[in-house]
Amino acid sequence: MLVPSDMMAAQSKILYQLNKYYGERVQTRKASIAKTIREVCKVVQDVLREVEVQEPRFISSLTECNGRFEGLDVITPTEFEVVLYLNQMGELNFVDDGSLPGCAVLKLSDGRKRSMSLWVEFITASGYLSARKIRSRFQTLVAQACDKCDYRESVKMIADTTEVKLRILGKYVVQITPAFKCAGVWPRSASQWPQPDIAWPHPSIVAEIKAEGFDLLSKETFNITGKQSALEGDAWVMSFLEVEKRLLLGGCRRKCLSVLKTLRNRHLDLPGNPITNYCMKSLLLYECEKHPSENDWEDHCVGDRINGIFLQLISCLQCKRCPNYFVPQLDLFKGKTPSSLENAAKQVWRLTRELLTNSNALDKL
Repeated sequence: MLVPSDMMAAQSKILYQLNKYYGERVQTRKASIAKTIREVCKVVQDVLREVEVQEPRFISSLTECNGRFEGLDVITPTEFEVVLYLNQMGELNFVDDGSLPGCAVLKLSDGRKRSMSLWVEFITASGYLSARKIRSRFQTLVAQACDKCDYRESVKMIADTTEVKLRILGKYVVQITPAFKCAGVWPRSASQWPQPDIAWPHPSIVAEIKAEGFDLLSKETFNITGKQSALEGDAWVMSFLEVEKRLLLGGCRRKCLSVLKTLRNRHLDLPGNPITNYCMKSLLLYECEKHPSENDWEDHCVGDRINGIFLQLISCLQCKRCPNYFVPQLDLFKGKTPSSLENAAKQVWRLTRELLTNSNALDKL
């Protein structure tokens, strides 16, 4: 197929602009975040070492591997989440009945006695391992560790939340979340993934991903109906972070995500936080389904993919719903006010219009 020369010239100009933006804005952001991670991880590791001395069941899993910290997720350039993997989940069954979208419970296997569990004091009378009880105990241990650790002048616990959040050096927030790895199982509420009529990802990758499983995190949950359910405090939040990393390997997918995060942090960090970096990542995964061919993820396609994601984001904001990629019944806009979503839709449209109509837009974004 012959491509008109003026179209090729326009494409090469967009590619040049994007590569320049990536080199100047995105790499600067990445370098700054990498430096911050080194600073905060020194403090968090020290706190967790102190926790482990007090309570050997909470063993730190924050380790550096090939220059990266395993188990750390960047929420924004100043906010991070560290996942602390707990051991010995063997005597517990994973139950996903769909009553709380995006959550599940861990229940003692039939016939098992509570006294046989490593986590005996956190198991309810009904046999559920309570995420809230574990978090409460962990919060107490971390508070004590903050007072004893070498960096006690640099770290403070953030009050008014049941989650374990630290303010480090007065300007960074790190949430430490107890978690279990669920290997070899896949949640029923995510059973629709991948859809049979979609060519991405390849079946062999899907099989590997489902065998590796996902994580369950002890975090605050908010029921979609706004009503408190009996199990809500005991429920664990599903996380597909490692799966998402795996799916975004190859082509320009990770480059796209870095550009989207940079644009979001610079122009879409809005009141009420309607658009999170996780929303951007979820829409990128949907874009991968729409464009299953690897040819659509070559470097010269980055501009088209980003425009497609922004147009989809506008649609979601106008509909006031953004479904989680793996658990579509979970709305990523849950809890956001209609006015914040309407304002965000206008801002994203302004940004998209600039990108679509001005070939030099990235110079000033």
